[in-house]
Amino acid sequence: MRQLLIQVPRGCGKQVLATAKAFDGANLTLIEATGSDGAIDLAIAYISNSKVEGLLGELQSLPQLHVTLIPQGVMALQPPPEEAPQQVTNVELRSPIEIFLAGLQSVGSWKGFLGYAAAAGVVVWIGLYTNTNYLLVAAMLIAPFAGPAMNLAIATARGDLTLLKRSIIRYFSALGVTILVALALSLILQQEIPTTQMVQTSEQSSVAVLLPLAAGAAGALNLVQSQRSSLVSGASVGMLVAASLAPPAGLVGMAVAIGRWDMVASGLFVLLLQLVGINLTAALLFRVFGLSTKGSRYRRGKQWVFAATLAVTVAALVGLLTWQLSNPPEFQRSTRAQRATAEIQQVVEANNTTNLVEANIRFTRSEVPGQNTLLGVVYVQRRSGVTASGEEIRNTLTRQIQTRLLEQGFNVTPLIDVNVLEAP
Repeated sequence: MRQLLIQVPRGCGKQVLATAKAFDGANLTLIEATGSDGAIDLAIAYISNSKVEGLLGELQSLPQLHVTLIPQGVMALQPPPEEAPQQVTNVELRSPIEIFLAGLQSVGSWKGFLGYAAAAGVVVWIGLYTNTNYLLVAAMLIAPFAGPAMNLAIATARGDLTLLKRSIIRYFSALGVTILVALALSLILQQEIPTTQMVQTSEQSSVAVLLPLAAGAAGALNLVQSQRSSLVSGASVGMLVAASLAPPAGLVGMAVAIGRWDMVASGLFVLLLQLVGINLTAALLFRVFGLSTKGSRYRRGKQWVFAATLAVTVAALVGLLTWQLSNPPEFQRSTRAQRATAEIQQVVEANNTTNLVEANIRFTRSEVPGQNTLLGVVYVQRRSGVTASGEEIRNTLTRQIQTRLLEQGFNVTPLIDVNVLEAP
């Protein structure tokens, strides 16, 4: 439930109480008081989350209406005492007006917002430069990307063109600051080559779209749920959203500094994919949970803005996925490396001279023009009774593996090193 303090001119308080009672208000109180406009009635009501917006709509016609909405869950207990457990277990979703107003509040301070973006840029640069994973996690916690991403989804669901513009500006402003900080640090310290962590961050999976879709759904669920109805904190959801934004943003800045435009393209692809993926699922869930273009104390939403923004989002997502799938292996390196490992296992098993011990397959960001280098180190063990020399086995397997990868259309240059291990 939510607590509402409703201030009206003297004599209108009884109408407020009657209306609140019609909306199943609990623990209703009316106080005669003096406000800045003179004598007033102050009504205190505890209203179910789902009925807050309806109540405000009914009271809208009252003159000089002032409402204070307390955005915290309350437990309004009523007699008889033995029904207290049933009265507090009915935890409801937040009202649409509360979700929308909270989103508007978060588009305020620019200094703190950009300060966090700059701090995230420093931390993510250190993590990528020193190959330190826990610093990348820290950057995800600091990065303020979740707020504008979720506000964009709220604006889409509400059809609010003003909030839509503000959210996009804040999203790209934060990304721009993080990218510029990483770029500046790389230039200052004269970085010349990509680090191992940069290479890993630049490698994308063919199922990368699932992360923003899940992040958008999780973010929307976190915002619509009441405080006590979920054990998942807002910080955890924010980190999920930033998980695939902070490292790519740092990667773009560092890659620009060293002139690795292939990595820049990979990072920008991820940043755009996150934006449209999060917006799609979050906006649809917000609509399912009651956010619409019109509501109490909200009239600027337009249905065509919702439809147009959703159409652009879907078109952009389809375009990005088409770009990803039509240019193998550029944006599918992680998935392709796994598939290559499976193909190598099949080749070794069909050879009948060795057993596979381990295969380490990865793409490298070599600077050989026009070459997608797939580097593989394969360890095999000679089978019992096989008399062929290690060199012969090595050459045969190397040739067979390279031929198999080329025949399967991996569009790579496979550089394979086969090591024949001997049991004692």
